Amino acid sequence: MATVTTGDGQLVSYVDHGGDGPVVVLLHSFLMDATMWAPQVDAFGDRFRLVAVDERGHGATPANGPFDHWDVARDVLGVLDALGIERAAVAGTSQGGFVALRTALLAPERVAALALLGTSGETEDEQISAAYQQLAEVWIAQGPESVVEAVAKICLGDHDPSEWTPKWGAVEPERLRLIMNALVGREGVLDRLGAIEVPALVLHGTADLAYPVAKAEALVAALPRAEPLVLVEGGAHFLSLTHAAEVNPHLERFLSATL
Repeated sequence: MATVTTGDGQLVSYVDHGGDGPVVVLLHSFLMDATMWAPQVDAFGDRFRLVAVDERGHGATPANGPFDHWDVARDVLGVLDALGIERAAVAGTSQGGFVALRTALLAPERVAALALLGTSGETEDEQISAAYQQLAEVWIAQGPESVVEAVAKICLGDHDPSEWTPKWGAVEPERLRLIMNALVGREGVLDRLGAIEVPALVLHGTADLAYPVAKAEALVAALPRAEPLVLVEGGAHFLSLTHAAEVNPHLERFLSATL
């Protein structure tokens, strides 16, 4: 694990898995960290240089005040700057997809391709946003054990959450509020995605409990160079982790063809 301090003073933690292959930035989901991408590192880390970032407020990257996903996209660009990487593919699951889209909008010349998994280009539904914020307050007031089962079900489906629940339990109340506010307060970017003129792959699980398939269909329709939508049967919301065996061949094929 390495760190960089960006131009605006933000400390960002990341793992550069190294190698001589084309660079792929890996952006994790809400409440997760860079180790979420272990199945992809194992599957094709010998063919690509995988750089997994701890997003702001997650893992070893602090959140020192309110922020949004545009700020996190700038953090990602700061990591690329520190590594001397001019251009890379960017892959993101759920929240990581929000950041990946914003990275491509901020610096289109730096992004070679996008892989978007279990994500959306739209703002959060008002009722869902309110429910998530209430869940966070219950978590803070009553402890994570009061909600962890529900969180695991939404995010991981039937996947064993035991590797992650201790990490979730260690999230401080103020950090939880900051990352939750960034998640539910994001604006929609669907109407701007026509400006992203790089190859894009969108994957979505049919058992995603956070976002219906329609969110993925809207991404494919909005991105000019998107491939046909890939549906992963039974795939959960964080499908790059929970259904890696089904996801990885699609990712590897796409990255090999576009980089």
